[in-house]
Amino acid sequence: MAELMLHGALDHPANLSVADLRRWAQHRAAVTFDCATDGSRRHVFEGPLLREVVADAGPAFDVRRRKDRSRFLLAVSGGDGHHTVLSWAELDADFGDAPVLLATRLDGEDLDEAGSQLVVPSDRCGARYVSAVTHVWFGTMTPPVPGP
Repeated sequence: MAELMLHGALDHPANLSVADLRRWAQHRAAVTFDCATDGSRRHVFEGPLLREVVADAGPAFDVRRRKDRSRFLLAVSGGDGHHTVLSWAELDADFGDAPVLLATRLDGEDLDEAGSQLVVPSDRCGARYVSAVTHVWFGTMTPPVPGP
């Protein structure tokens, strides 16, 4: 059974199976995106919002401070060899409010064996769709200090 590791600046990091991801409210997204190898693709995904899964893990920011929240990033890796980065602000309801999913179903089929899929419904290009998600890292990067 496929699992993803949710880790980083979180109070409650976790290993989550696709079945575990079904504990959150499931959202549906009918999407069309361009795949570099297969052209236009149309799919229906179902799964929890990534922001809800991360929020329940206890992100290390002050929820009352918008500027603090806007510093955080998510790096997602998949068993398909793809990786992508999202900003927390893209997902946060006070900013972009993007309904990014960790899909548990694809076109009506359960993804328990294959692993969850990152779904970014607003993307026209499928480059940030990551299959068989293995890691979701949450944290901040330290900006470089300018030299003399």
